[in-house]
Amino acid sequence: MGDGDAVMKKRHLSRIVLAESSGESAQGLEFFALLNLGLVQSLASGVLSPTEAIQRFYHADNCFYVRRHFRNKEANAVMSHGVQLPDLFDSLSAEEAQREFYRELEAIRSLCLRLLEKERPASAAVRVRA
Repeated sequence: MGDGDAVMKKRHLSRIVLAESSGESAQGLEFFALLNLGLVQSLASGVLSPTEAIQRFYHADNCFYVRRHFRNKEANAVMSHGVQLPDLFDSLSAEEAQREFYRELEAIRSLCLRLLEKERPASAAVRVRA
């Protein structure tokens, strides 16, 4: 394997900081929900590990921002579920941890869909059904 191959294998971890995004609270919640749905997919497929998810997104800065800026029960719950993902593998057997991991991902997904449903204007819901 050449030096170029080694460089290609290294992952560049970028850290997402919600406080650096702009927009109104409603737009911010929609962005937050969509971003989390992508994180759930990345976690479920193994592209992102639970530890990397904490380093990139479910870190203290974002937890504080969500609590202070959004003041939304579902958004707070999403962050709570995300923060505890790596702990599952420290405290449970491998089989139990895997089962709980997918349960937690489903909880995050469900909360995000609820957030998106709340933020969707009534006119958009009508267009989708038509």
